[in-house]
Amino acid sequence: MAIPDYQSLMLPVLTAAAEGQIRVPAAAEMIADRLGLTEEEREEMLPSGKQRLFHNRVHWAKFYLTKAGLIESPKRGVFVASAAGRGLLDQKPTRIDLDTLKQIPLFSDYYSQFAKSGKNSDDIEVLVASSASEATPEEQIDAAYALLNTTLKIDLLTRVLEQSPSFFERLIVDLLVAMGYGGSHEDAARKLGKSGDGGIDGIIDEDRLGLDRIYVQAKRYGAGSVVGRPEVQGFVGSLVGLGANKGVFVTTSTFSKQALDYARALQQRVILIDGSRLTELMVEFGVGVRASRVIEVRRLDEDFFADEG
Repeated sequence: MAIPDYQSLMLPVLTAAAEGQIRVPAAAEMIADRLGLTEEEREEMLPSGKQRLFHNRVHWAKFYLTKAGLIESPKRGVFVASAAGRGLLDQKPTRIDLDTLKQIPLFSDYYSQFAKSGKNSDDIEVLVASSASEATPEEQIDAAYALLNTTLKIDLLTRVLEQSPSFFERLIVDLLVAMGYGGSHEDAARKLGKSGDGGIDGIIDEDRLGLDRIYVQAKRYGAGSVVGRPEVQGFVGSLVGLGANKGVFVTTSTFSKQALDYARALQQRVILIDGSRLTELMVEFGVGVRASRVIEVRRLDEDFFADEG
């Protein structure tokens, strides 16, 4: 089954809390068992890869139930249903969601606090719309980030294809140096594009001392082109002729399945980087991009408020 959204988890979370004091991880496992979630569904991560999706949704269901006074925390990390929460369950609701919580004065007061804090009405409407979504705030942030990242990579590839072949070679230098190869940028720039040895476009030192070398092939092809096995095989032949065992074949297009299978079966270490992977690396290592906005998301520090007594 699909993982329920956080509003659909409010009733299961409150039910678990009514059975006694419990922690979020234990509650998540109990609810997952009752819902019959598979191991893959339990372990599915948010796009950021920093938290499990199901646990995140259980956390936010608990958060809103707490704001409505239906759940309370007798001690750090533990929660339990309040008298109001047990009273709501006695009514045997089939679902608890934000519309249900909005009927509770304490939860309505929670929203009104934003108006008193000086935020304008547009801010409040954004907050309400965000909360009413089936996605948790982290999911919304991750989804927006993924969309921006995908758009950025498409724009990057478009701009790269508009540049000259020499620009593309310099781009590969900048990227490899940013990744820690090439010794110094000057050394890398001098070697790439000047080998002229068959299928080799350049040579990059693998380390600062030049103890080992990586041979590079850089091909700027249009998006509709596909690099096949013959091109990769020609590159490997050049490596063998030079007694080299490490190579990187970079293209702005894609590799055929035959080319990929061929590279995987080689004794030499040959890495194939297509246009999609190229733009991923450019974004990851800050080549051709710059930070536009940095948002730091903070959480309440429960340890700070721990009862010392």
